[in-house]
Amino acid sequence: MILNAVIRGDGPPLVLLHGLFGQAGNFGAIQKRLAARFRVVALDLRNHGASPHAQGMTYPEMAADVLETLRHHEATPCALLGHSMGGKAAMATALHAPGAVSRLLVADIAPVHYPTHFAGYISAMAGLGLHPGLTRAEADAALSGAVESAGVRGFLLQNLRLGSAPAWKIGLTEIAAGLPDIEDWPATALPPYPGPTLFLGGERSDYIRAEHRPAITAQFPAAKFVTLKNAGHWLHADNPEGFLAVAEVFMG
Repeated sequence: MILNAVIRGDGPPLVLLHGLFGQAGNFGAIQKRLAARFRVVALDLRNHGASPHAQGMTYPEMAADVLETLRHHEATPCALLGHSMGGKAAMATALHAPGAVSRLLVADIAPVHYPTHFAGYISAMAGLGLHPGLTRAEADAALSGAVESAGVRGFLLQNLRLGSAPAWKIGLTEIAAGLPDIEDWPATALPPYPGPTLFLGGERSDYIRAEHRPAITAQFPAAKFVTLKNAGHWLHADNPEGFLAVAEVFMG
């Protein structure tokens, strides 16, 4: 599958992969800054943004999409940066094609199974009445019972197309069916990824824990760990300057 790509800048390729319910545009300011030194390729993963919808949300499938797209754009080998679900997709890409990934930055996720967390969001989004003339304020109010955080509601609602025929741009049905795979991490017999790897966690996040380190280092033996201050799970939004400082140093 060829994914939608937003490309800025010249230089060595640097690829950005967003998290669940996100899109390439989430990296807008980050991409603009990094484009001063790199050819930055921000992708919409399958069933997200302007990329095609398809059944299947396993990480080997997402890795295959990423690799096909990067080869289409002649963007390998690349430095690869992924956040949350995109971090898992980035890890899978590096494991499946280590020669295509020169270095790997994984933002606030580990190669482990996570408990179900997003099913309520999907149910609330699927239950939203999509009537002609629906306003963003109405949609926000309708989601508020299931999604307490106004910031998270705003993040989800970026996927809603308003107007005469409101619709979710995101492949909501496909994501709902694939949620167990998104929250999991597949067992693999692939060799470890030997390249430089950085796991960047948010100070206020518990997605990367001490007990995850054996699983991380078994598959990414060159892994180093950094904690970003003043940041939770959405660390590139919470502390963009700090995030950029770490990314720029690591990417070289």
